[in-house]
Amino acid sequence: MSILFCDVVDSTPLGEQLDPESLQRVMSRWFAEARAIVERHGGTVEKFIGDEVMAVFGVPVVHEDDALRAVRSASAMRDRLETLNDELEALYGVRLAVRIGVNTGEVVVGDPSTGGTFVTGEPVNMAKRLEQAADPGQILIGKATYPLVENAVRAGPLESFPVKGKREAVSPFRLEHVDAGAPGVARRHDTPLVDRTLELARLEQAFAAAVSGPTSRLVTVVGAAGLGKTRLTEELVHHVADRARVLTGRCLSYGDGITFWPLIEVLRSLGDEGLQAALAGAEDGEAVAERLRALTSDAPGPVDELFWAARRLLESLAASMPVVLVLEDIDRAEPTFLDLVEYLLSRIEAAPVLLVCPARPELLERRPEWTAPNERSDVVVLEPLSESDAETLLAGLGADLDDVTRDRVLRSAEGNPLYVEQLAALAGSGEVVVPPTIQALLAERLDRLHGDERAILERAAVVGQEFSRRIVTDLCPPELRGDAGRHLLALVRKELIRPYASPSSREDSFRFRHALIRDATYDAMPKEARALFHEWCADWIERNAGDRATELEEIAGYHLERAVGLRADLGPRDARSDRLAARAAALLGAAGGRAHARGDVPAAVGLLERAAALLDSDDPGRVAVAVELGAALHAGGQLDRADLVLTEATAAAGRLGDERLLAHAELEHAFVRMYSEPERALPRLEGVAQTAVAVFTRFGDDAGLARAWRVVAGGQFGRGHYAEAAGTLDRAITHAGRAGAEREEVVLLWRLGIALALGPVPADEALARTEEILPRVGHNLVGQGVTRALVARLHGMLGHEAEARDEYARARATVEEMGDSVYAAALALYAGPVEQYAGDLAGAERELRAAVERLGAMGEKGAYSTVAGLLARVRLELGDVEEADALVDASEEAAAAEDVYSRTLSRGTRARILAIRGDQEAAVALAREAVALAHETDGLSLQGTALLDLALVLGEGDEAQTALTQAGERLAAKRDLASLARTQLLDSRVAKA
Repeated sequence: MSILFCDVVDSTPLGEQLDPESLQRVMSRWFAEARAIVERHGGTVEKFIGDEVMAVFGVPVVHEDDALRAVRSASAMRDRLETLNDELEALYGVRLAVRIGVNTGEVVVGDPSTGGTFVTGEPVNMAKRLEQAADPGQILIGKATYPLVENAVRAGPLESFPVKGKREAVSPFRLEHVDAGAPGVARRHDTPLVDRTLELARLEQAFAAAVSGPTSRLVTVVGAAGLGKTRLTEELVHHVADRARVLTGRCLSYGDGITFWPLIEVLRSLGDEGLQAALAGAEDGEAVAERLRALTSDAPGPVDELFWAARRLLESLAASMPVVLVLEDIDRAEPTFLDLVEYLLSRIEAAPVLLVCPARPELLERRPEWTAPNERSDVVVLEPLSESDAETLLAGLGADLDDVTRDRVLRSAEGNPLYVEQLAALAGSGEVVVPPTIQALLAERLDRLHGDERAILERAAVVGQEFSRRIVTDLCPPELRGDAGRHLLALVRKELIRPYASPSSREDSFRFRHALIRDATYDAMPKEARALFHEWCADWIERNAGDRATELEEIAGYHLERAVGLRADLGPRDARSDRLAARAAALLGAAGGRAHARGDVPAAVGLLERAAALLDSDDPGRVAVAVELGAALHAGGQLDRADLVLTEATAAAGRLGDERLLAHAELEHAFVRMYSEPERALPRLEGVAQTAVAVFTRFGDDAGLARAWRVVAGGQFGRGHYAEAAGTLDRAITHAGRAGAEREEVVLLWRLGIALALGPVPADEALARTEEILPRVGHNLVGQGVTRALVARLHGMLGHEAEARDEYARARATVEEMGDSVYAAALALYAGPVEQYAGDLAGAERELRAAVERLGAMGEKGAYSTVAGLLARVRLELGDVEEADALVDASEEAAAAEDVYSRTLSRGTRARILAIRGDQEAAVALAREAVALAHETDGLSLQGTALLDLALVLGEGDEAQTALTQAGERLAAKRDLASLARTQLLDSRVAKA
């Protein structure tokens, strides 16, 4: 609402100048004038304090133009004081001067039904500060008020000045002039007319019917604010401008003499000469003119005579050319004026007159008979634009918006042309905010509701954009429940909600007609009420969830989370808030764990962060959530944040003295650091894991044991002991199954697939076992993606090129749903070899380079060292020795000393680079070192690759032949047929040499 403070300047010297009784008469006279002005503009005088008036606009009734009413009141006060001062000077020898401040914003209001408003809030304080800063005779309006009135005022910005209690300086406007008839906010008239072809055709048909009659016709264009009623009417006027005389009158929402204001505007547009010309030749012309001129006098005359005069004027005008009379905002018209419209429709019989009445739906509540079928009247109802039409409108506005901002504007506007226009105008910064003009429109619509309807709508707003009849009814007090269905239907008729076929429920459901209606309803409620309703919503969901309890945990958690946040805004946290926070954290944490289990990493991170934020840092529940959050952040590639979260969790678990919780935190922390700092983390990884195994065994914690053995297997992977790692993973899978730890089991399964692919198990057998894993990883995106990528690599080994590429395409499609994550980036570990097996080095380079860039940006080193090493080998094959050398450096820098796989590849590649550069001795020594490293592992393909590198470095001779033979044996044992074929080709070249 808007607040006005008006203060009499220098009232203290005035008190010394006048007798107290005279001073009292002077101030009483001024206060009476001020009150009359405020009330005439629809405001309420909250109080008189000494020589000061405080008025509010929006109590007891909200109007969309309350800001303009306040500014007009301020201007009227200043103007009235000019004439009043002459009287005061004559009677008392004094002249008064006032200064005024006007501000707008969100406030808390007491119950108007008790007789007091008691408006409080920062906007009230700011209005007072503006009044104090004004010079005598000056009106200052706040920065929040100006956008709501700028079309109707002339005001200049002032230099910013500091205000006590405000961090930022205040930048008000100095009011110079107010246009009495202009709306506060101007609409653009150059916007394209989109998707109104049928509606425009109906208006043109009505015009044609009026002309052909000839007779009077009425078309009422009905639609909520912003749907384009005025724009459609303007288009009709444009189409008929050369065939008709167009007259326009606007119904005002308040003011003196507003009953016939539209007719007065018509007369002013004609002018006295135009009026005389229109009535020239008419027998009753002088009488008609006399009656119509009386409209602007203090004695407008009998209503029936005015009706007659208005009819005769239109008939006279239509005698020479059809008349189109546009009556804007007819829903605001006084009942007498609506009677006039009905009179004109029924009494004009032989003159072509089309009455066009744009109106909001409220008109049909006041005059439901206007919707009755009638051969001379029609109702055209406007609906929101479709998504594509809204896009067309936005494009026509010429707003320079990026794709993300454009989508947000369209989503927020939901097909309302006004909302599209004004949201776009404020979205230049990339942030979509609700303009105050739209907030004011919605506030007025809500304020018109019956109390019970408002209560129903408020509970629906807490539930959400979509809601069922049952939940809203159950949230109502008992005395309101029996009528809830009737009130919901009334809200449908008022176009605030609409029936909605919910895909998740067979109950009667509804949806807010617009998200901004829901937001306005929600924001207007006291926070204490909102908090209580959110708590009730959560209770209702948990009571009624049935077999959907797990599915609805996130929604119940959201409501409890909102209740906690709102209660925190109102005061210090208490025991009840603590209980709500614990419930919310448990629900959101469980939902986050399930999201992580299915591989939806962004959702998991969001839910787990929200759960953690609800609890104190040393709450055991927060530590448990933080461990899961650290794992999710790691999966999402946010390694630094994962490290920070797990560092804090470990410290908190230590302070709590909870040995089991500490083991969980340390274990996950060690695992994450294996990827971000492998050179430091790997040496202590197995020690942490073994300690954790002992702790979890003592506590009988199967979930902990599954994770601990998984970490042990990670160390075995690092040393290249794949068969041993497979055995450890089988053991961990058993524990995960016992614990029902779905996510852990999925991780273990696809890591088992890696052990099978890299270890000594023949590729065909490994393929069969890995394909058996696929159905066991369920709908987990990471599990599906990585397992399919492993299947692709094994197909590639076996020479199944088509199958390999098909499986990898499916793997890529799966992990792309995950967004940016370590696992998505590391998929190139399998894509690169698949392309190499098929002989497509360019394809291999494309996959590996993208992964190197993504992993490098994340700061991940575990997979990075291997991917960089693979890319180095591809660049070497393509003849780029320099980049290959640089990539080997990057791989070696990232790899831990225990990372045998990466170091074997790097040494073999470096040896080949040295051989190309002519340093044969160093090349051979490094190649033999790579072979020795490979033989520390049981990876047959890795051994074969190292032996092949040695043969390439040696080039010819018995040792080269021996290396090739041994490479072939290893690759044949692995059934790595694609690599074996390359070995056989090289073998033939060595034999010829």
